[in-house]
Amino acid sequence: MLRRVLGLGAGRVALGVLLTVVLLAIFGPLVAPQDPLATSTDLLAAPSAHHWLGTDYLGRDVLSRLLAGSRLSVLGAVEVVAMALVVGAVPGVLSVYLGRAFEWVTLRLVDTLIALPFLVFAVAVTALLGNGIPQAMFVVGLLVSPLFYRVARAATLAVARSPYVEAAVIAGASVAWIVRKHVWGKVLPPIAVALAQTTGVGFVVVASLTFLGIGVRPPAPTWGGVLAADLGFLSYQPYAPLAPIVLIMATVWACNLLADALRDASGVAGRALVLRRPRFSGGSRVKEA
Repeated sequence: MLRRVLGLGAGRVALGVLLTVVLLAIFGPLVAPQDPLATSTDLLAAPSAHHWLGTDYLGRDVLSRLLAGSRLSVLGAVEVVAMALVVGAVPGVLSVYLGRAFEWVTLRLVDTLIALPFLVFAVAVTALLGNGIPQAMFVVGLLVSPLFYRVARAATLAVARSPYVEAAVIAGASVAWIVRKHVWGKVLPPIAVALAQTTGVGFVVVASLTFLGIGVRPPAPTWGGVLAADLGFLSYQPYAPLAPIVLIMATVWACNLLADALRDASGVAGRALVLRRPRFSGGSRVKEA
C-alpha cells in the first residue's frame, strides 16, 4: 500500500509535509536559534535577521517557540490516535466474534461516548486529573474512539460473511487465529484511512485546547499557545498569527490528503447509489438505479 500511496502525487505531497512536521517535532527544540522561554526587552519586535519571525509580548523569539512547541503538538496528536485505535478498533473487531453480550456492551458504551459533549467533557476531566497534555489527550482519544469502533466493526462484518472465514469457523479455528490470518489484513485499509483523518482531528484538538490554556502549563510553548499570545496584540503585529496558523493548517491538510491517498490506493470507497430519472417504456414505469 505504501508503494501505491507513493505512486500518487497527493500521497507524496502529504507524506512530505508530515515528514517535515515529524522532523520538526524531533529536532525542532534542538535547532531553535534561541531559548524559547528566555524573555528580553525587545518586545513585539518585527521580523529581522536576529528574530526571523519577530518576538512576542514578553520578548521571546517566536520562531524558537514554534520549533520547540512542535514536539508537544505532535505528541498530543499521536496520543489521541493511539488511544482511539486501542479503545475503538480492537473492540470493534472483537465485537463480531465474542458474542452478543460483548457486542451489546460495547455498542452501548460507544453510544454513550458519542452523546458526551466533546470539549466540555475534556475540560472537566483535565480539571479533575490535572492540567497536562497526557490527561487532556487521553480524554480526547476516548471521545474519538467511536469512529474507529464503527469503521473496524463494519469492515469486520463484511469479512466475517466471506466463505473462507466461515470455512475457518466450521473447521474449528480460534477467534485469535481468524482475526490474525483473515480479518486484520482486510480491516487495516479502512482503519488506515480513519487513522489519517483522526490524526488531523488530533492536531486541531491539541491546538484548540492549548489555545484555551488547557493541557499545557505556561510558559511551555505550543502552536495553539503561540497563536493565543499573538491574537492579543493584533494592533501591533497583524501578521503575527500567520506562522502558527499556516503550521496547523498545513499539517491538518496533509493528514486529510493522506487519508484520500490511502483510500484511493486501497480501494476503500463507499459506492454511491446514483438514482436516475425514472424512464417509461410501454406504459410501464421502470426505475433504474
